[in-house]
Amino acid sequence: MKFIHLSDLHIGKRVNEFSMIEDQKYIFNQIYEIIDRVQPDGIIIAGDVYDKTTPSEEAVRLLNEFICTLAEKEVKTYIISGNHDSAERLAFGAQLIGESGIYISPVYNGETVKYTLTDSFGDVDIYMLPFIKPAHVRRYYPDAEIANYTDAVEVAVKNMNVDTSKRNVIITHQFVTGADRSDSEELSVGGSDNVDVSVFDCFDYVALGHIHGPQKMTRETVRYCGTPLKYSFSEANHKKSVTIVEMLEKGNVTITTEPLAPLRDMRVVRGSYNDIAHKANYENTNRDDYIQIILTDEEDVPDAIGRLRVIYPNIMHLKYDNKRTQQNVTVGSAEDVENKSPLELFSEFYTMQNNQPMSEKQAAFINELIGKIWEDNR
Repeated sequence: MKFIHLSDLHIGKRVNEFSMIEDQKYIFNQIYEIIDRVQPDGIIIAGDVYDKTTPSEEAVRLLNEFICTLAEKEVKTYIISGNHDSAERLAFGAQLIGESGIYISPVYNGETVKYTLTDSFGDVDIYMLPFIKPAHVRRYYPDAEIANYTDAVEVAVKNMNVDTSKRNVIITHQFVTGADRSDSEELSVGGSDNVDVSVFDCFDYVALGHIHGPQKMTRETVRYCGTPLKYSFSEANHKKSVTIVEMLEKGNVTITTEPLAPLRDMRVVRGSYNDIAHKANYENTNRDDYIQIILTDEEDVPDAIGRLRVIYPNIMHLKYDNKRTQQNVTVGSAEDVENKSPLELFSEFYTMQNNQPMSEKQAAFINELIGKIWEDNR
């Protein structure tokens, strides 16, 4: 039995106000090619299908195109909702869509939908558990002790009555304790959304969604496949891929990946303004990539982002990394303000704002300006 594991499509996402729709269409075409080559028995999509609970019109159109293409390929597809999705909206028309082999998890109601596929080694039961919070589960199991996310998932799994003599797969969208997060993921205060990996011990493969970097959790068969695209600069070094899971007899699972190449990569470019502008004339990388510029110049460069956008049209973010931004300067108290000259007061203010003192040239200019102001106001 062979599956392709996807998650966190975030259809309709905007990164620093740049729409990712074109990039998502491009990467979906690569996924179609992988499906044609691998010929899986099923596609798993482990939540965060949309980026917002109320998706845009163009996002809805793209998902419609995506699932219609999968249906045309006659590959069974199993989709759950994530924390970014509206479970109700995503499941609209699910019964009708299911007739095309596209199965979407309903809103959690105390029961978990299960589908069964069969091959020469027997049955594979696929459990579809959408993103849940403790309150969701308490509603249906008021007598259970549910103090946290681990308790909630544990109760949900216990009530699935999993037959461990079979091969079992669970599709779920939770934060498993110890996973490496990215900046583009939603964080809970104090890690309150943590789920202990042990609650999934009865499953032969755990198809996780929610974390954007591909990774295993304690064992090879508990995996985040990661996003198909980079959605923050903290993911700049990620190698995005599609995860392929092949299940033979019980206990024999092999996992491989197929790399994905984006239309536009997401890169961080660091250096002084002059070095970056000069280097761009010689580099072979795609100038249309999404770029974060980190300038090391000590002085702010006038209209730096506008001037650099001539070279890199898709600059998403610019920041400085220099003495001014690195140091934490503490200036004196204001108790003796009356005993300080205007130049001393302005100097303290400048230091507080810039984490470095004024230069002699700046101090001379400010001193002259203060003198002129005093002269004009006499």
